[in-house]
Amino acid sequence: MSMLVIAKTLNCSENKVSYWMDIYGLKRRTISDAVYLKNHPHGDPFKVKPIRSKYDNNLLGLGLGLYWGEGNKANKNAVRLGNTDPALIRIFMKFLIELFGVRKDELRFSLQIFSDINSQEALDYWIRELDVDYSQFWKPTITISGSIGTYRKKSKYGVVTVYYLNSRLRDILVNMLPR
Repeated sequence: MSMLVIAKTLNCSENKVSYWMDIYGLKRRTISDAVYLKNHPHGDPFKVKPIRSKYDNNLLGLGLGLYWGEGNKANKNAVRLGNTDPALIRIFMKFLIELFGVRKDELRFSLQIFSDINSQEALDYWIRELDVDYSQFWKPTITISGSIGTYRKKSKYGVVTVYYLNSRLRDILVNMLPR
C-alpha cells in the first residue's frame, strides 16, 4: 500500500506513517516501483527459468552475449537489441521467451530504413522472418539516403530493433553481464 492508503486505513496522517516507517527502518518504494506494482499487481509478468540443460545454458550465454554486444543498456525502461540479421534477432527473441517467460506477442519492433528502400517490402520481410504480427511494429523510421552506399548489401531490409518494455527484466539482464 502507499503511505496515503496506510494513513487513511489507520485514520492518521501520512507524517505519522512516515515517522513509524523511519523508526522501524522500513524502506519506501520509489515512484517507479509504485507505478510498476500498480501495473503488475500479480507480480512480474515474466519468470526467470532455472537453467537445467546444456541447451538452456547455451541459450543463456548466446542471449547475454548478444545483449552485451548489440543491446542498448542505456535505456532503463526496456530491453532493446537491434541488428540487420534476422537469425540474430530470432535467437534473442528465443532467449527472452524461453528463459524469461516473455510472451512473444508482448515484444515490439522498430524498423529503420533508408529512403531508397521500399518500406512495405522491408516491413513484410521482417514480419515474415520473425514470425510476428504487423501490429507489433511501430511506424518505420526513414532516413534520407545521400547516395547509394555500401550499407545496401548489409541492410537491404533495414535495421530492426526488438523491444521488451520492462525495467525489471532490463535490470536483471544488465546485472548478469560481466563488469
